[in-house]
Amino acid sequence: MSSALLSSLSPSVFLSPTRTPKNPIFSVLRHKRTFSLVSSLHSPEFDPLPPAVQTFWQWLSREGVVSAKTRVRPGVVPEGLGLIAERDIGKNEVVLEVPNKFWINPDNVAESEIGKVCSGLKPWISVALFLIREKLIEESKWRVYIDVLPQETNSTIFWSDEELSELRGTQLLSTTLSVKEYVQNEFVKVEEDVITPNKQIFPSSTTFDDFLWAFGILRSRAFSRLRGQNLVVVPLADFVNHSASITTEDYAYEIKGAGLFSKNLLFSLRSPVAVKAGEQVYIQYDLGKSNAELALDYGFIESTSDRNAYTLTLEISKSDPFYEDKLDIAESNGLGETAYFDVVLGHPLPPAMLPYLRLVALGGTDSFLLESVFRNTIWGHLELPISQANEELICRVVRDACKAALSGFHTTINEDEDLRKRGNLSPRLEIAVGIRAGEKKVLQQIDEIFKERETELDTLEYYQERRLKDLGLVGEQGEIIFWEPK
Repeated sequence: MSSALLSSLSPSVFLSPTRTPKNPIFSVLRHKRTFSLVSSLHSPEFDPLPPAVQTFWQWLSREGVVSAKTRVRPGVVPEGLGLIAERDIGKNEVVLEVPNKFWINPDNVAESEIGKVCSGLKPWISVALFLIREKLIEESKWRVYIDVLPQETNSTIFWSDEELSELRGTQLLSTTLSVKEYVQNEFVKVEEDVITPNKQIFPSSTTFDDFLWAFGILRSRAFSRLRGQNLVVVPLADFVNHSASITTEDYAYEIKGAGLFSKNLLFSLRSPVAVKAGEQVYIQYDLGKSNAELALDYGFIESTSDRNAYTLTLEISKSDPFYEDKLDIAESNGLGETAYFDVVLGHPLPPAMLPYLRLVALGGTDSFLLESVFRNTIWGHLELPISQANEELICRVVRDACKAALSGFHTTINEDEDLRKRGNLSPRLEIAVGIRAGEKKVLQQIDEIFKERETELDTLEYYQERRLKDLGLVGEQGEIIFWEPK
């Protein structure tokens, strides 16, 4: 086993602290709000509505968005604002419909006063600039909606430095800082190219904080499958909250025609489950998101174990003497120079993870498998142990990486669990404690998997033994058969 190979498999190669999305805004849905509001409208089940929400509701009624077909009304709920059933609602029943002239999306921005100067911008940036401008213009026709939006959410992008310090050691901290850096860089460009040259359109007080606010609103309120050019914020529909008890994303919403001959569109929101009058209507935001993603996007986490995940980043080092061959093999199997594997608590390792690990570690006497004659079959070989040296290397490096990552936390799992049991945590501290405990549990799980594998190294069947069996040169007891010439 060469020293060069060992150095190319440092722990940092395997466990990256962050996986920054190429375009963070497209991993969005909505946000569970956690702000308190007071008002004069009363409900037997929920707190009174704040005046801003009453005004918003009256505007929707005047504009015909709210009609006899609308099955819900806004309400102050434990999550903040939510949608309350006006009457019993059946499973998959439509609860409200919002015409596209009341949406906030790139098409509506293009038709607005800032449409020309936003042409060519990324869709989320044009919508963000629209929100910022409407927020800063007192007489905006969108004022009734802007006034019900929170000034910030519990998303980690809004946390103070002191609050973020509770995330020390987590991948979420690194990802949060990377996302904020991404937004900062985008703001610098848009300020120079759009805002400053068009001061007659944009108020001079436009700041990075305004831009971050708009980013957070879009990240938390735009609906998941409506992305890219279809990025849509739907006033009123975005009040709907998430429930972990809803395990299907089907029937939650769709975009459909307003009528047989109409060119207009409707955003149609459905209840995925039956709801009694006076109860809150919920949907499932995204079954595939980890707690870290939920915290980043919406500002909450779940207690279910399979929301806890850790992303392992594996990489073929450019200094590897077999770099080109390994990269070719990886790309032929849908991977690349860098591969990300999300390990979920209580779940097996991702299927392609071990083959990719073996490929990265491949060297020495095993490197013959990289020859072109094996190119069409090598991935099948990598799905099984190649050699004891190769398997031993990946076990040792992954375990070292897990230990290094665990050493970066300032609390133990037991300390985190004790904090949670005591209760009375602020919402953000509760998120931080849950995230760091979850990540540590996943790291311990990964370490245990490879620790157990180390104990099995002497009993595993490796490539050479499998090949000898295929050639009929190994007996039933594993002994090598020598054929004597006749």
